[in-house]
Amino acid sequence: MAQDLTGKTILVVDDDPDILMAIKTGLADTGATIKTASDGNTAVTMVETEAPHLVILDIMLPQKSGFLVIEQLRKKIPKSQGPKFIMITGNQGTRHRQYAQALGVDEYLSKPFRMERLLELVEKLLS
Repeated sequence: MAQDLTGKTILVVDDDPDILMAIKTGLADTGATIKTASDGNTAVTMVETEAPHLVILDIMLPQKSGFLVIEQLRKKIPKSQGPKFIMITGNQGTRHRQYAQALGVDEYLSKPFRMERLLELVEKLLS
């Protein structure tokens, strides 16, 4: 990654510990502070209290789906003032992508994805 993201905070939300670790490891050299959550309720709390610059968010989460996380946060934090969102999912259908776009998700990635692609999107959104 060419750009130094020191001073930026990224929240990674996924219920699969292997995916959390892979993304955290992939982002380690960016200089950003990386935080993690494994359920939707924790994600909402962390966004509200820690104000990350970017949230990488799975759709299918325990307690509250990624969609509900964004819906709840958008009611409290306007898109212009809130974090950027990259939604990741194993669902291949277009219906989920369309709904994510309607909620104002900045980028959408289908699992499995190349880490290089995720890093490109992170850099684009935080530059």
